[in-house]
Amino acid sequence: MNTSGMVSDKVGDLPVRWNTGGAVWSTNQSAMATFFNSGSITDRGLDGGLYRSGWTSEEVRQGMIKTYSVDLMGVSRFLYSDEGVKFLKNQTTSYFPYWGMTSTSVQALRSAIMADAADGQISSATIMAKLPTNMRLADTCGTYTGAQNVCDQGTCKPGTGQCTSLFSWYVFLPACIQANQVLEPVAQARPAQPMPQQPVRGLW
Repeated sequence: MNTSGMVSDKVGDLPVRWNTGGAVWSTNQSAMATFFNSGSITDRGLDGGLYRSGWTSEEVRQGMIKTYSVDLMGVSRFLYSDEGVKFLKNQTTSYFPYWGMTSTSVQALRSAIMADAADGQISSATIMAKLPTNMRLADTCGTYTGAQNVCDQGTCKPGTGQCTSLFSWYVFLPACIQANQVLEPVAQARPAQPMPQQPVRGLW
């Protein structure tokens, strides 16, 4: 029995509750893992999301499993800074926790990114797998549009789902985090100090 459309109480088991499109539907982590591992699409919400992404399903899959090297402390410095909080708010305009919604969106996304960055590698797929709570993509009565602020607006095709869809947003998210991590500046080596001259001792 396919239970993808049902609301689960398991924390983080539903990375997307689609409140967009023709009907409400939940896609679970198992369906996403199947897609990432084999390319098979076994869930109707996933199928609809891929269709609206503006990319082919294989482009989305490859983009979401691509890994990026990061420094955990560098990611932490960014995500806990004022600029980082602003970034996280901007990245969760329509995608946020199912129950807490925007009041906990920053904490939820930051938690997933930090958990994924612990081993020095991040990807969209593994960030999604680390979500601490069920998430929804909301399009409700004009309050939320269902559109996400895709990081790389220079790469996506304007006027298409490439610049607004959830999966396109996920594809570009890790690269944005990598680019914005705050690495400690390399300490400048101090110039060598001249050795004090020893007094010349006479021969007598």
